[in-house]
Amino acid sequence: MRRGQITRRGVLLAGKAERAVSFADRLRGLLGRPSLGPGAALLLERCGAVHTVGMRFALDLVFVDRAWRVTRIIRNVRPGRLMVCGGWHAARVMESEAGCLELSDMRVGDTLVWEERRTYDEKN
Repeated sequence: MRRGQITRRGVLLAGKAERAVSFADRLRGLLGRPSLGPGAALLLERCGAVHTVGMRFALDLVFVDRAWRVTRIIRNVRPGRLMVCGGWHAARVMESEAGCLELSDMRVGDTLVWEERRTYDEKN
């Protein structure tokens, strides 16, 4: 699992971000986690649809295309959903605990930026 942060328009969106690239990391996703908390997100690569079966908390989902442009935003997806689809062009999805990231002014077409960190401090 890679660690970093996600920004939008030069403003920090998720300071504690994890990027699931491997099949095993993508398969596990957020299953079994009690919470993500404020400022945290999981970015699933090569992912155009997700489920919330077995989740312990509601999710905000931001689907992104290959150029990192937002294609769909879905807020407050409750646990137990079999499939939530991001649309034809979705190549990855950013998952966060519902209400824990400032998404109120995010729009389809906005561009996200991933910045990888070499070290990851749990407090930041």
